[in-house]
Amino acid sequence: MPYAQLGPIAVHLPSRVETNDELQTQFPNWDLRLIEEKTGIYQRHVAAPDETSSDLAVAAARKLFESESIDPGSIDFVLLCTQTPDYPLPTTSCLIQDRLGLPTRCGAFDFNLGCSGFVYGLAIADGLIQSGVAKNILLLTAETYSKYIDADDRSIRTIFGDAAAASLVRAAPEKSLWGFQFGSDGSGGDMLLVGDGGTRPSEDAIKPRHRKRWKSRLYMDGPSLINFTVEAVPRLVGEILEANGLEDSNIDRYLMHQATWKMLDQLASRMGIAPERIPIELRDVGNTVSCTIPILIDRLRRRGELNAESVNMLVSFGVGLSWAGCLWRDTLETK
Repeated sequence: MPYAQLGPIAVHLPSRVETNDELQTQFPNWDLRLIEEKTGIYQRHVAAPDETSSDLAVAAARKLFESESIDPGSIDFVLLCTQTPDYPLPTTSCLIQDRLGLPTRCGAFDFNLGCSGFVYGLAIADGLIQSGVAKNILLLTAETYSKYIDADDRSIRTIFGDAAAASLVRAAPEKSLWGFQFGSDGSGGDMLLVGDGGTRPSEDAIKPRHRKRWKSRLYMDGPSLINFTVEAVPRLVGEILEANGLEDSNIDRYLMHQATWKMLDQLASRMGIAPERIPIELRDVGNTVSCTIPILIDRLRRRGELNAESVNMLVSFGVGLSWAGCLWRDTLETK
């Protein structure tokens, strides 16, 4: 039986960079030093006004194809995770299929999961491969949250960055992704939301959990999200370990969604895990939503910090509320 292998990853970041120094000049009353201490973020990449999630995803995919000498004709499925699609319809992944010149026999669909999306995407790809439906899957994550954020919004403008990542998930004889676990709790949908733009009448739309202080279309209740995370993630990790007969000592690293430094630091403290086992890659890109884990993996690979002997746990969590995790060995042969 074939199994899904997480192959090479390519990342694309918008050319425009916004630093905390620039924001401090623009907003002298903002305490950017304190904000950076809490978030761990110094700068973010921001999409241009006419640049969309599909533009970023296409650029990442082309970089992947070129750097890894991948024939676009070999791709038989496209999965796109985004919460900022180009249009309500048509499906953005279908437009990407055409722009990349992929075969018309290629399946394509979007899924909207945000922060937990990469692990969900790996699980979907694993199912398609094990069922024999596909052999080479292009898993794309692309987000442009900046388009939902008002320029004066100190609370989230300093956190979210735009990005795309293209990951090749391909059939392999050995199992390197396993132990998937998922969770969802829609009662927390009011913690992180964009309440307009859908078909639900505005008077019936989900309301922010607390008074909305900023003009941004995107609303986030940071404290409530932290409380959710420090409860849900340790429980998820424990369930994955128990279901697979493992202990914490069997796990090399926990590769988690890169929300903020404070969030990850609290998780490490709550779980009694040494900080170096929860690597953080936030400072120069910010929270890139569904792109954080592939960006993290790509950087660890480039530094030679992953190997096929070690078991890692991928852990994603956030908007929805939704969460997911799995076990992973990096069996990719580096060039």
